[in-house]
Amino acid sequence: MRKFDRFFIGGEWVAPSTSSMIQVISPSTEEAVGEAPEGAPADMDRAVAAARRAFDEGAWPRLTPSERAAYLRKMAGWIGDRGDEIAELLTAEMGTTLTGNQMNGHGVVALLNYYADLAEKEGMEEVRQAFRGPVTVRHEPVGVVAAIVPWNGPFFLLMLKVAPALAAGCTIVAKPAPETPLDAYYLAQAAEAIGLPPGVLNIVAGGREVGEHLVRHPGIDKVSFTGSTAAGRKIGAICGEHLKRVGLELGGKSAAIVLDDAKVETVLNHAIPFGLAANNGQACVAMTRILLPKSRYSEFVDAITDCVGALKMGDPFDPATQLGPLIAERQRDRVEGYIAAGRDAGARVTVGGERPKDLPKGWYVKPTVFADVDNSMRIAQEEIFGPVGVLIPYDTDDDAIRIANDSPYGLGGAVFTEDPKRAFKAARSVRTGTFGLNNFALDFGAPFGGFKASGLGREMGPEGFHGFRETKTIYGVEA
Repeated sequence: MRKFDRFFIGGEWVAPSTSSMIQVISPSTEEAVGEAPEGAPADMDRAVAAARRAFDEGAWPRLTPSERAAYLRKMAGWIGDRGDEIAELLTAEMGTTLTGNQMNGHGVVALLNYYADLAEKEGMEEVRQAFRGPVTVRHEPVGVVAAIVPWNGPFFLLMLKVAPALAAGCTIVAKPAPETPLDAYYLAQAAEAIGLPPGVLNIVAGGREVGEHLVRHPGIDKVSFTGSTAAGRKIGAICGEHLKRVGLELGGKSAAIVLDDAKVETVLNHAIPFGLAANNGQACVAMTRILLPKSRYSEFVDAITDCVGALKMGDPFDPATQLGPLIAERQRDRVEGYIAAGRDAGARVTVGGERPKDLPKGWYVKPTVFADVDNSMRIAQEEIFGPVGVLIPYDTDDDAIRIANDSPYGLGGAVFTEDPKRAFKAARSVRTGTFGLNNFALDFGAPFGGFKASGLGREMGPEGFHGFRETKTIYGVEA
């Protein structure tokens, strides 16, 4: 049991304004693994005030990029020394595999170091030659940032916002999801341990009501949100009303296009781990639509069915486990509702579709594959957020591209083929933010984000850094 009774606000451990507590239940054991205070509007007001003072009056935005980079590198070292502890807590808290959480921990360290290096490299000012003469273009921090993250990758997704925002000179109010408030305490402890100036990073967990209060708060200059498209639409509308800067990383229904010359092994080795098996099926970027050529449809259906059927589901602490449970009972109910809807629509379950009988405890659903799916079905159009994949037949390459684009989302995707020209034609034609050729992966040095209903703006890469800066033009050059 990890028990916390304070918020981290203004560089101090502050008592909450109410006695309301969040009970954290393990998705794999259905037993309590911790508790933390639940934020209220008054707690958010205090956190925003601390961040506002730190930005308006404090040293942080006025440090040089190299000075801020030094703090980021210290934070990376502190977190890296505790990577195993953090991974174990995440596994207990959200049910994702220990192996995956250990990898994400290495990613967090690399991300902090990446933005430390980038801040030093880019600096804050550059001189350009304009039509009227030389100008100084200055890149200043956007201000106080509300960083709101979901439960399906809480520590890593929070760091995707915290690292570039800190590097840019912003101050932050972070709101972890109520399902996963515990891991953020490691970030607070890291900030305290490295001597981050008071108010630069403030952390208050809470639900939708306190999240909306934070988004509407007049002291917030930018909202950086990762979560559902429905919530993103509401946040975007509020930010538009107040002209706040906003970044939205939202849902997806990504397609893996398998061309008729693709190798079966390549598809299995990449489309499944980054498809329905990704993060227990709870990944916005997961390739949950696999588009198969009719000429080889049966071959690929059989191969994918066998591959998914062989996935090991079980205790997320077991290194051999590839799939753990869903985050909560309500999420399992949601996924089972989609499985029922797929059956009702006439799609054929080739594997899974039920709860594993050998795992009576925990919110598990067997990895499930639907064949004979039409792209107009709900299971092909809506984000299920569980270990469910659909196999859709197509006639020609152009037909596959049309089906891939026939979605409200545009976050990830991939094409599998031995022909580079056909691969790049697909890559350039599918309207999505990240696209793989015979693989799928994310890289800290490359931008990540979505087209259409998958969001606004980009995270990672220089673009993720620039999103936390404002640009000022000064007509003249310092002597």
